[in-house]
Amino acid sequence: MSPPPVPPEFRAAIDDALELLKDRPAPSAPVTTGQPLPSLLEQCRDTLARGRAQQPPVRLLHHMACTGGTLISRCLAALPNVRLLSEVDPLSTLGQEGRFAPTDMLRLARLASRPVDRETEIELFHAALSVILRDSTARGLDLVLRDHAHSQFCHGPAVEDRPGLYALVAEAQPVCAALTVRHPVDSYLALQASGWMHFTPATIEEYARRYLAFLDAHATLEPLHYEAFVAAPETGLATLCDRLGLRFDPGALDRFDGVILSGDSGRTGATIAARPRRPVSEALVRACAQSPSYAALCDRLGYVADPLLPPL
Repeated sequence: MSPPPVPPEFRAAIDDALELLKDRPAPSAPVTTGQPLPSLLEQCRDTLARGRAQQPPVRLLHHMACTGGTLISRCLAALPNVRLLSEVDPLSTLGQEGRFAPTDMLRLARLASRPVDRETEIELFHAALSVILRDSTARGLDLVLRDHAHSQFCHGPAVEDRPGLYALVAEAQPVCAALTVRHPVDSYLALQASGWMHFTPATIEEYARRYLAFLDAHATLEPLHYEAFVAAPETGLATLCDRLGLRFDPGALDRFDGVILSGDSGRTGATIAARPRRPVSEALVRACAQSPSYAALCDRLGYVADPLLPPL
């Protein structure tokens, strides 16, 4: 009589554990038998859990559009051995109007004669992330993903009810994450100037409401103010390196202007310094004074609410 088949969950756990054990040296001392040994499946699961705990983290950088993210991302990308992927949101549909995408497997799967479902989209993302993470680790590079939160929180008639980058990565990989913010009046005015008011109504109240939703999605992360970063770049970069588990190198602040990123639509130049606020109309001053979400947002982030005063 042939032995019964091995259940799939046993087989998968055993295969994963054997892969992790492949290069481990033999124990230097014999195993004592004073206590009952755990089952083979328990041993395999324990070995697999230890292996996952030793995986390098994926570093995540989160910010809203027009909040200084381009400058900060360039500084991080200029650090030694950092590989930064800019504007990542695997479930975004922003900018996908065309049907030609020969190198984008996820988009092609969406455009297929029988499109994939959300679960498969997420699986495709995790598979791609696993490949780039493995290659980064093999090359001694620290992988950083710059979030494209605008896709989820400021595009369309409402905030999209779906997992964002932080939730998707954290469910499968160890993560180190950092959050940067900027005074909402400055980012709101910059969105207007860039033509990126992709939400309706295009009011400061609606923008602040969406900004609060973004903060709720990253509530465990302590924000770093953009204004503080430009006032003391070396201190700000050191803080980000600490939160992301990166090796700090102040020389990155001398190299950042040579970094080119996808979606590189922010500030240019080699000088890090505060810039004057764009002109604030009387109508915006009144709208800020009448907006409960704006007041709550400024209070939550520690900003001065009056748009005619300095932000901090």
